[in-house]
Amino acid sequence: MRKVIDLQPSLFCPTIDQIKFDLYSRDEIPELLMGLQAIYKDKEVREAIFELLMQLMINKTINPGKGRKGMDLWTIFILGTLRLNCNINFDKLHELANEHRTLRMMIGHGPFDDKRYPLQTIKDNVSLLTPEILAKTNKIIVDFGHKILGKKTDEPLKGSCDSFVLETDVHFPTDISICFDAVRKTLETIGTLCGTLAITGWRENQNNIRKVKIKLRKASKLKRSSSKNKEKQEQKDQQIKDAHEDYIDLSETFLDKAQETINLIDVSDYPILQATIQIQQYIDHGERQIDQIRRRVINGESIPHNEKIFSIFEEHTEWISKGKAGVPVELGKRICIVKDQYGFILHYHVMENETDDKVATPIIFETKQLFPYFISGSFDKGFHSPANQKALAEILDNVYLPRKGRLSKDAKEIEFSEDFIQARRKHSAVESSINALGNHGLDICRDHGLDGLKRYVGLAIVARNIQIIGHVIQQKELKKKRRAEKRLSLAA
Repeated sequence: MRKVIDLQPSLFCPTIDQIKFDLYSRDEIPELLMGLQAIYKDKEVREAIFELLMQLMINKTINPGKGRKGMDLWTIFILGTLRLNCNINFDKLHELANEHRTLRMMIGHGPFDDKRYPLQTIKDNVSLLTPEILAKTNKIIVDFGHKILGKKTDEPLKGSCDSFVLETDVHFPTDISICFDAVRKTLETIGTLCGTLAITGWRENQNNIRKVKIKLRKASKLKRSSSKNKEKQEQKDQQIKDAHEDYIDLSETFLDKAQETINLIDVSDYPILQATIQIQQYIDHGERQIDQIRRRVINGESIPHNEKIFSIFEEHTEWISKGKAGVPVELGKRICIVKDQYGFILHYHVMENETDDKVATPIIFETKQLFPYFISGSFDKGFHSPANQKALAEILDNVYLPRKGRLSKDAKEIEFSEDFIQARRKHSAVESSINALGNHGLDICRDHGLDGLKRYVGLAIVARNIQIIGHVIQQKELKKKRRAEKRLSLAA
């Protein structure tokens, strides 16, 4: 059975509470590890987090094919937070897990322990962490962080709420490029399946993909004529239509052939059934894109936004235009966070086709439930609506939410008050937290699927809060060390 933690570290390996760190280091790894060490040393916090990590065993029971043995749950948690906090990929994490001396001591390996973690083991086990477990873990860590800072239980919390875009790992979408993705994956996947089943007719897949790509390049390079001569304009428009027709005709030929093939395959075996389902999904994507290309280019229609998708691999990707200077569009998901006056991220929410004004009340209500002494919140104008002004006033004692448009006399009195002005000045501090999250993982999501994105966000925020705890402890210990050095120098 998988354990939470191995209580018997290897030979010459100090226990977690005995590990020493370089207090002068400015890197994020010692800060994170010091925060994890502090969590481990506090028995109440440690047991609460271990109890949550034990739920990963339930996930393993439900999904027996997910995760690999050879790694305890504490190690999974450390490596998961380290990956996001350092904003590294699994290859770098693999290297650190096997070669970083202090990190290996944190997971119970001494200098003479030759245990190594394979790359796939790390990938599979870190993916066991769920967004729900991470959200509960974050609450425990934030409460512990407040305790480290000396916050009294009944001391009020003042928060700032803002949103940002976490980009997904996708290329810039056009209907013809998305169509190519669908055709390419159809050919690759059915080629592999037919090779396994000894079905002929799919040996030239790579050559077929090149043929489609040539047609794609020809269609994508053609631009509408800027000439004022109508004849030249019509001639150029016809060239564009002809190139797109050639492209979609060839794509349609391969998709139809793939459809005929999977209709003849015996799907009595589960792996074969799964493969055919995946191929069918790619075919459906391709047929949708062909239809949209034909409507847009040949028929001159305008495709409604709600019919478009922006990636066949990350279908949850949204086209987001927040009106920022120099950033006309972002492809990803909006993330809303609530930060307190100490820098901790109290709560977060992955926004699914939602705008700021739609999530303002729910996220503040949830934050209030998690932290009853959360009494004050500041926002920007994007969160404003008359309904939000009223609902937030019922949840919080103080709401600093600027209104849009021309202000009434009463609104002017509120927004020109000294408290409101001071709160608005302090609100920009949430941008610092957003920037820090961007530097520590939340610039672009490297995990796949919506669940993977939510796990990615949860790990980044948990890791950031642990790093803040580690930074506070590091600064306290550094002050003690400098005082001791000063006393020694004076005594000498």
